[in-house]
Amino acid sequence: MMTHLQVTDSVDGNNDIATDNYKVMPHNIEAEQALLGALLVNNNAIEKVADFLKQEHFFNPAHGRIFDITKKMIDRGQEASPVTIKEYFAKDEDLEHVGGSEYLTELARNVINVVNVYEYGRTIYNLHLRRALIALGETIADNAFNANIDLNPQMQIENAEQSLFQLAEEGEVKGGFITFSKSLTAAIKIAEKAYQRQGKITGITTGLKDLDRMLGGLHNSDLLIVAGRPSMGKTVMGVNIAFNAAKAYLHSDGKEGAVAAIFSLEMSSEQLAGRILADISSVPSDKIRKGELLETDFQKFVEASQLLSSVPLFVDDTPALSISAVRTRARRLKRTENLGLIVVDYLQLLHGSSRHGDNRVQEVSEITRGLKAIAKELNVPVVALSQLSRGVESRENKRPQLSDLRESGSIEQDADVVMFLYREQYYLEREEPVRKADESEERYNERYENWQNRLSEAYNKAECIIAKQRHGPIGKIEMFFQGEYTRFSDLDLQHSDE
Repeated sequence: MMTHLQVTDSVDGNNDIATDNYKVMPHNIEAEQALLGALLVNNNAIEKVADFLKQEHFFNPAHGRIFDITKKMIDRGQEASPVTIKEYFAKDEDLEHVGGSEYLTELARNVINVVNVYEYGRTIYNLHLRRALIALGETIADNAFNANIDLNPQMQIENAEQSLFQLAEEGEVKGGFITFSKSLTAAIKIAEKAYQRQGKITGITTGLKDLDRMLGGLHNSDLLIVAGRPSMGKTVMGVNIAFNAAKAYLHSDGKEGAVAAIFSLEMSSEQLAGRILADISSVPSDKIRKGELLETDFQKFVEASQLLSSVPLFVDDTPALSISAVRTRARRLKRTENLGLIVVDYLQLLHGSSRHGDNRVQEVSEITRGLKAIAKELNVPVVALSQLSRGVESRENKRPQLSDLRESGSIEQDADVVMFLYREQYYLEREEPVRKADESEERYNERYENWQNRLSEAYNKAECIIAKQRHGPIGKIEMFFQGEYTRFSDLDLQHSDE
């Protein structure tokens, strides 16, 4: 009976059979039959394909349903055999076309062995991929032919890339158990790598020695939040980290640092380049912006440009990006340039899907989950800058805390590291004492002198408050901040230069 079940237009993984007007989609009926028969004979064989094979991967719809019912019964601890699953197909028209319930018995009866179940499963899945690629190509062509105001060409490209990436990832068998000895070996290799590095860090360097020591560098798959009120230096920190990582990658021939990308939703790429130019050339950024330059400054620009033109740093300054677009563009850069670090400036300027409507809390939650998913999927650290709520300004002590994270508790929940930037100098400069009407001159001078002393102590200093670190300690790091050069550096290094 089995012979008449093998469809005459069956197509294996290498040959397509064409009729006069069309090509039959790639498929292999015999592989589907062999796999199903093996599962019905030996239920334990499901373990070889359960991680990647699904009902929709079968070309024959009846085969897909047989697989689904068989898998569900095995998952529930029940025996799946031609007899036990027969009742689920009593009125299945697709099964009737190939012989009815007796077909189930024939599948089991014609099994030669169950050793090749995995190979059958991969064959079925690979043919599914080919059919999906054909369908995707047709969809891309149809969309390109038909003008749609809601789907411009750039969006079509992003959708196509996302679909292709999903196809590539869909059938990969990831996760699962590994022996502890392998985990232990990997941990020892990481420790050895840290020991061999001069900075004693295991992750990507930030270029800031004290911060690297506290974090151990930036670790792959981590989401790091750098938060602060306006003018605290968030963008400076993000740009410094990205540039320092890319520079380390260049100078070490890829052994340290990382290829870095900045998604700048607030500033243009030219503005960011100007900030980096100010840092490298030590020419104040406001003078660059106003054109108040000396002839010697241009020589500094030439020397700086030689470094900047070689550093593997990429900037996307498209405004109002969606988290989906960030994911698509990051995937592309990972594929083409071996992307190793992402900086987003800043989180609240991203958009989620349209389904949240006016619920901004849910939208921010989707964004933070999306950023964490990107970090895990691409196996890179993602540094996201974030605004803090105005509640900070109403307190006497304006140092940020976790409750100040704006709009959503999911930021704290999804992040592996949360860092706050705080500059007391910023607030002190705006609190210059004014003599009160009933205040003596002596008392006023005393207050003014205290204020000057505090301002002098806080001058060019910043605090990086690590309020959460999933895999390490929390604490405070003091840094040197030069706003005119848009630069953070280690405080002890500055003291040693004085």
